[in-house]
Amino acid sequence: QVQLMESGGGSVQAGGSLRLSCAASGRGFSISNMSWYRQTPGKQRELVATLVNLQNAYYGDFAKGRFTVSVGDAENSSYLQMNELKPEDTGVYYCQMYGRASRGPENFWGRGTQVTVSS
Repeated sequence: QVQLMESGGGSVQAGGSLRLSCAASGRGFSISNMSWYRQTPGKQRELVATLVNLQNAYYGDFAKGRFTVSVGDAENSSYLQMNELKPEDTGVYYCQMYGRASRGPENFWGRGTQVTVSS
């Protein structure tokens, strides 16, 4: 089955940058949408960014002007470039991909990567 793996998380000071990567493994997987979500302390999981049809990007309000989602270099992969990070960006970031697997359209989720931003 399809599996997603995030990487690139870590600890940075406020104003710093990180680039998260998401790589998909598995056969018979054709991606149409790539998204990133995050879980921050005291909040529900929220949309960070989504790339529809691998072309049109949409962002959560907090991410606009700071974060950029893009198709990755490897097949079935994505990047989330995060600039000007703030302490409130601290949380676990999850990769999601929507596409067609062997049994039809499905959403796939990664396990998450920790991002910590210090003041």
